[in-house]
Amino acid sequence: MADDDIPFEHNFDPKADEVQQVSPLIRRVLAPNPGPFTFTGTCTYIVGRGELAIVDPGPDNAEHVQALIEATKGERVANILVTHTHRDHAPASRALQAATGAAIVGCRPYEPRHANAQAAGLDAAHDTDYRPARVLSEGDTVEGPGFTLEAIATPGHASNHLAFALREENALFSGDHVMAWSTSIVAPPDGSMNDYMASLEKLRDRSETIYWPGHGGPVREPQRYLRALIHHRHQRETAILTRIKAGDTLIPEMVERIYEGLDARLKGAAALSVLAHLEDLVARGVVRADGPPRLATHYTPA
Repeated sequence: MADDDIPFEHNFDPKADEVQQVSPLIRRVLAPNPGPFTFTGTCTYIVGRGELAIVDPGPDNAEHVQALIEATKGERVANILVTHTHRDHAPASRALQAATGAAIVGCRPYEPRHANAQAAGLDAAHDTDYRPARVLSEGDTVEGPGFTLEAIATPGHASNHLAFALREENALFSGDHVMAWSTSIVAPPDGSMNDYMASLEKLRDRSETIYWPGHGGPVREPQRYLRALIHHRHQRETAILTRIKAGDTLIPEMVERIYEGLDARLKGAAALSVLAHLEDLVARGVVRADGPPRLATHYTPA
């Protein structure tokens, strides 16, 4: 969901399943799953030479898995790393593991935050069959010849989201937490605005000079970009509070006024983003709710 106050980059259009050498240690292969939430598709990254790690193998797509197998022919895929369990990032790990014998490592399996999430279909975005051989925590590393990948906990977009720092290139595989083409969707109940903002602030204390995201091209000047993302979220919060003070009590009313001209396909995601802000505002005592924060709850000034 693009916003004018952030320097988004939309000129990213490589061919699906084409192998691109984007840095000395990184090859990128774009999955053929474009869409309003995936941009041109999921970016899968091959790290190293000879003995490899693959970051975010992508959706359950046989052509994409075959492209990764062809791209690494004559080399050994030792590890498959997963940033989070959304279905556009994790499912191909199993077919790739079957073909290569690599270990699946990375984020923890998805666990619903609320007991009714599965019954309500709210966890449909997650790959619930994902089973890593090793769950990585903050600071854990995966190593190969000439490279080290360090796990950085970045919850918010997803509660189990990790980023991976490539120490040798001062780079970060940022998954869906920070992307150059759009802001990340933060959708309750699994997504948390409070966690998302804390993870953005956390990355501001790090030194990486380029981010390789799950969708779209690289994030250059990441510290400047992080400041813009944080500022944008503060502006969105102010806009929500303005609408509540003006008398809007329901999320659909706020979405219509805050996101004027938004693609109809994205209105559901916009509503969930507003809900994520309202969850945080209610928890902080800034806004009152007539029940648990949900899409149909009424909200009023505190």
